[in-house]
Amino acid sequence: MLCLFGSTFLVRLIAPERCVKSAQTFLLVLLMWQFEGCDYVDSRVTDGRGGGVSLLGLPHEINKTKKHVSELSTCTVLQGRANGSSFAYRSELRHAKRIVVKLGSAVVTRGDECGLALGRLASIVEQVAMLQNQGREMMIVTSGAVAFGKQRLRHEILLSQSVRQALHSGHNQLKDMALPVLEARACAAAGQSGLMALYEAMFTQYSTCTAQILVTNLDFHNDDKRQNLNSTLRELLRMNIVPIINTNDAVVSAPEPNSDLQGVISIKDNDSLAARLAVEMKADLLIALSDVEGLYDSPPGTDDAKLIDIFYPGDQQSITFGTKSRVGLGGMEAKVKAAVWALQSGTSVVIANGTHPKVTGHVITDIVEGKKVGTFFTEIKPAGEYIWNVTEVPVLPASLLKSVLSLNQYSLLFTGSLSAALLKRLSLSPSKLNSLAIGLRQIAVAAQDSVGRVLRRTRVAHNLVLEQITVPIGVLLVIFEARPDCLPQVSALAIASGNALLLKGGKEAANTNRVLHQITQEALSMHGVTDAVQLVSTREEVEDLCRLDKMIDLIIPRGSSQLVREIQRAAKGIPVLGHSEGICHVYIDTEADIDKVIKIVRDSKCDYPAACNSMETLLIHRDVLRTPLFDQIIDMLRTEQVKIHAGPQFASYLTFSPSEAKSLRTEYSDLECCLEVVDSMQDAVDHIHKYGSFHTDTIITENEDTAEKFLHQVDSACVFWNASSRFADGYRFGLGAEVGISTARIHARGPVGLEGLLTSKWVLRGDGHTAADFSDHGTMTYLHENLPVGEPLTSGNDQKGEKVEK
Repeated sequence: MLCLFGSTFLVRLIAPERCVKSAQTFLLVLLMWQFEGCDYVDSRVTDGRGGGVSLLGLPHEINKTKKHVSELSTCTVLQGRANGSSFAYRSELRHAKRIVVKLGSAVVTRGDECGLALGRLASIVEQVAMLQNQGREMMIVTSGAVAFGKQRLRHEILLSQSVRQALHSGHNQLKDMALPVLEARACAAAGQSGLMALYEAMFTQYSTCTAQILVTNLDFHNDDKRQNLNSTLRELLRMNIVPIINTNDAVVSAPEPNSDLQGVISIKDNDSLAARLAVEMKADLLIALSDVEGLYDSPPGTDDAKLIDIFYPGDQQSITFGTKSRVGLGGMEAKVKAAVWALQSGTSVVIANGTHPKVTGHVITDIVEGKKVGTFFTEIKPAGEYIWNVTEVPVLPASLLKSVLSLNQYSLLFTGSLSAALLKRLSLSPSKLNSLAIGLRQIAVAAQDSVGRVLRRTRVAHNLVLEQITVPIGVLLVIFEARPDCLPQVSALAIASGNALLLKGGKEAANTNRVLHQITQEALSMHGVTDAVQLVSTREEVEDLCRLDKMIDLIIPRGSSQLVREIQRAAKGIPVLGHSEGICHVYIDTEADIDKVIKIVRDSKCDYPAACNSMETLLIHRDVLRTPLFDQIIDMLRTEQVKIHAGPQFASYLTFSPSEAKSLRTEYSDLECCLEVVDSMQDAVDHIHKYGSFHTDTIITENEDTAEKFLHQVDSACVFWNASSRFADGYRFGLGAEVGISTARIHARGPVGLEGLLTSKWVLRGDGHTAADFSDHGTMTYLHENLPVGEPLTSGNDQKGEKVEK
């Protein structure tokens, strides 16, 4: 592929100091780009300072340029804002072309407020340089001159006082010296040049040029000065230079009490400066970094303070602001006022934390990529309050249940290019709905005595009875992918176990899910608990919910192993009940019955290959090879159009083997499977433990001793003898339905039904008992007698066990 780029692109791609060799450099970059297997960056000869030349004689900066070209070839087209309006959704931020990054005093200043946080600043510079090299136009509004100047002046004063003290006393012993209070304007004058020199040195490491701009309020309120400032900034951006802007604190006057002069925000702190600058330059995005995660509905640190992910200016009256930050002039109220003003003028705004050590290194790039970081300001009112954003659908009659199948089939027409396995999961059929109805009735029967059931009753002592009873877990968040029939199943299980439920379904089945959710709410409305089951609409909301450890008690991801891992990473202090891949095995022993083998293997693989309980690896004892049984297995799989992948041992037995399996840990979820040979039942067990996912594994044999050893040794959630792996299912187990099949080793394993959504609590009924009564000097002893749990607790239950004197 030949790519032609104009001179404007060359100027933006290659830093000004290298423009002299732009033509030669760019031709070499194009050549390097085509050799994708070579890594010219790592082949350079360094000089110990990050410089040096590559083996091709190219400067190290050119090698980095090759990397940036590769990044540009795959990045999103930077189209900026449409019609001068702000972005409505986070996902659109990746299109931002002109970006202002505001660094608050708390971000650039050390904890002692004297000097700069160099590591934090270096990380921010790296992110800005990376975005600049992607073709974006970056501007920085920075604090820090006063802190840097304070550090320099204190050093000079201490040095000067040390010399005078030594001369006066005749020796070098120094007494405690009180430092004078340093005036902020003097500190700014002393620190501004050093601050700029630091930025310049840091950006030079990324071959990025910078320019300093000092402004005051008059520069925006005077038309000539404002136009000159605008022209200067645009010219700098055109030349691929990062402007670094700060108020001229050495001469600036005191902040004006009125922050809004005839609709034009004044420059009283760097928050208002950044907002004013972003609007003046028609920036697409303003990122305001401070020492808090974003905007909270009440001061951070207070009880029940909640981070607001998406902020709509119309909800501003619901916010309670605290005091300003430890350094700087502004507080959160000033930030919000400046942000709303910029938003109303067409610039999108995100307020985020620039000091957190775990996120500082990628906070800016994460925001630009549209990730859930900080508070995003939008002029589009979110549906619902803040993070809940429950999907709103019109009230529909229950008769729509008759149309669910039609709607489901209609939706499948617009799902795009999906695999056959995924389409089968998405599709609803009369048989699926019939099984669903039967399962729901089973759940309804089981729900009669599920909550409050006594599991254990113990007479601890006379008139002291202990009970363990079942209680709901609390609030469940269940994320399921392409399985719309999961919604009524999980809803029924949650209600039957007394839990509240938040549901997030796959986008491919969004229409079907909405209708099923509405039918669920209609059924619940008859009992006054319509909102007990709510539907979450977007993936962003799931990320928010995963942080609500005080509100959500259990997260259940039901889908791919990738989904489970993502939820486990996102969950902040909330337990996750999930399963890994459904890598299920069927082992054929030497003493297997031929008819049972054909039936079980066919059912395990071909009945519903998209299910997580379908067979993915067929293990065959080596003595079965080259037997009529083996031939019939292969013929059956071919007839069913199952593609066979050979394991390494099986391939070694054949001159011309099927395609070798890329991995023995593959979940095909289709008419494909791996076939591998083992030397014994013990080898089959070892293979399952090494490559399986502890989901469901089956042995086919007529030898009872062999079967029992297999059932005992295989440590999976479900282990079967002479039965299809497809039985691993809540409905088939008589649970009515399941929220998933857990491969974890916590309170629930295998198909998780009603019992798996319950926990327990201990209830102790006494009569003035104290622990001291049972001490060495007490008057009572423990009885610890088991009592029947099948009858209500009455006074008659405790007639035994008179008070025992020691």
